[in-house]
Amino acid sequence: MSENIQISMFEIVGSPFCVASDDGQKVHKHLDAALRANQKVILSFHNVTALTTPFLTAAISELYQTFSEEEIHALLKVEDIAPDDLALLDRVTRNAKLYFKDPQRFNQIFQEVLGDDDHDISELIDLATIVLK
Repeated sequence: MSENIQISMFEIVGSPFCVASDDGQKVHKHLDAALRANQKVILSFHNVTALTTPFLTAAISELYQTFSEEEIHALLKVEDIAPDDLALLDRVTRNAKLYFKDPQRFNQIFQEVLGDDDHDISELIDLATIVLK
């Protein structure tokens, strides 16, 4: 394994506003490729001034669909993140772990409660904690 690679969210998004899930998908593609190659990654939040749940869900939470918590913990580190943003990241990843433990269960519950199954994965992950409360 070679040395760590650094991924800058600011550079990928091209803006300090990391708010749109489409931009989160751009970051996700880089992270997914690196983790698949068993590459250690430092994800930089430098110059990021706005961060949202949909962005983080697309960028990071969906990694839990493919990789184990142990793999992510071993290979992905974050730096230059504000305390409030770190709290948001912790909440988003906690929701993802809960959802991906049993996605079929959550999908069934959401379908029963919401009356349809036309929801994207970020909505389902965000709703996972509501069901568990």
